[in-house]
Amino acid sequence: MRPHPSRAAAVVATVVLTALAGCSSGTDSEPTAPATTTTTTAPETTHTPAPGAVEVSPGGVTTAIGSPAESTEEEYFQACRAAKVWMDQRGGDPKTLIEPYLGELQSTDAAGPGTFGMPWSQLSQARQAAVIVAVQAAAGALCE
Repeated sequence: MRPHPSRAAAVVATVVLTALAGCSSGTDSEPTAPATTTTTTAPETTHTPAPGAVEVSPGGVTTAIGSPAESTEEEYFQACRAAKVWMDQRGGDPKTLIEPYLGELQSTDAAGPGTFGMPWSQLSQARQAAVIVAVQAAAGALCE
């Protein structure tokens, strides 16, 4: 089973695809606006805590882990989809629902697709990091 690529790899892929989309067979040789947009969003999507660090919100929710995310593509998709369904049911800005969703996952010993079929407390830091990445992707509507 292959591990899911990190968010940084997704950002690089987005930059490459945006650059390729800006290329055309036309005669216009000026840069396109999407490249600027990608540059603007890159800092938000590439934040990672220091290796081994765990970032916790004031509400006590783990929101970032300084460990490479480790999941299979199928696990990643299932976790992302579970978070997206949860967020869609609540409505509003999905980015504001990241912490509440993570809080719900972390406050119970229930196992489900959002935590790869295991309780949050039994996941390694690398697996917890993968859950966080999947939840952030769900908030950005990136798992469909």
